[in-house]
Amino acid sequence: MQLSNTNKIILVECPRDAMQGWKNFIPTEKKITYLNALLKVGFDVLDCGSFVSAKAIPQMADTAEVINALDLSNSSTKLLVIVANQRGAEEAVAFEKISYLGFPFSISPSFQLRNTNSTLEESFERVKAIQSLCVAHQKELVIYLSMGFGNPYGDLYNQAILLKWAGEMAALGIKTISLADTVGLASPDQITDALTILIPQYPQVQFGVHLHASAANWEPKLAAAINAGCNRIDGALKGIGGCPMAQDDLVGNMDTENIIQYLKQQQLLNHINTIQLQECSNMVSTVFQ
Repeated sequence: MQLSNTNKIILVECPRDAMQGWKNFIPTEKKITYLNALLKVGFDVLDCGSFVSAKAIPQMADTAEVINALDLSNSSTKLLVIVANQRGAEEAVAFEKISYLGFPFSISPSFQLRNTNSTLEESFERVKAIQSLCVAHQKELVIYLSMGFGNPYGDLYNQAILLKWAGEMAALGIKTISLADTVGLASPDQITDALTILIPQYPQVQFGVHLHASAANWEPKLAAAINAGCNRIDGALKGIGGCPMAQDDLVGNMDTENIIQYLKQQQLLNHINTIQLQECSNMVSTVFQ
């Protein structure tokens, strides 16, 4: 299904994903300056931090301080943070500035244990509790189905598993599900297959993709997602990032500048401040040192 140029693409910039596995701690003031600059670009959503264990992800220990310092007064961008349990969600919903909470729900049992120290069943109970918190505090829960195109652990992956867990989330009233290619193993065909299975089945849900890709293979992956009807795309400037809980050799995020160029060529994106984008692109080398 080819999107027409009347369909709006939701563009999500993910500096949190870029920062979380960075070896050197990025000073809080640098994070704040960078994120405030990104808020002026015109992204729909900024994935800007996480309320998770500081021991597990030390780079995100200052998320509360960073959020407090962000200036949303002249920005239409909405903030998203990642949580991994109810305690983190309780912290996140207290911030008026935050619109979305993201929860990584892996359909690979091995990775779910590795990432959130819980089974799929335990994690689903967390999702229920977090969804209730979100509803009570006028937030929206975004579910990331991580390992959404397969996994490197030998865990079973098939159409039925994908449909089962998407269906469980939809039944809770969750409106946004993003398929995460956590270790960059998805082929364009796998992306097409997964989205064309899910999108018609759950029309009330917006399906997105969080793809990890190299400079050599990003475009076929992105094209596959767009042509399958996906209208929510995650990226990170310069393709930095990857999940530090996944494996030792990280495959970077899809580079936002490539995504924007592609979407503009398809006449699917027209609300980006390109001058501000270039300014942020120039800042990357000073933030990630």
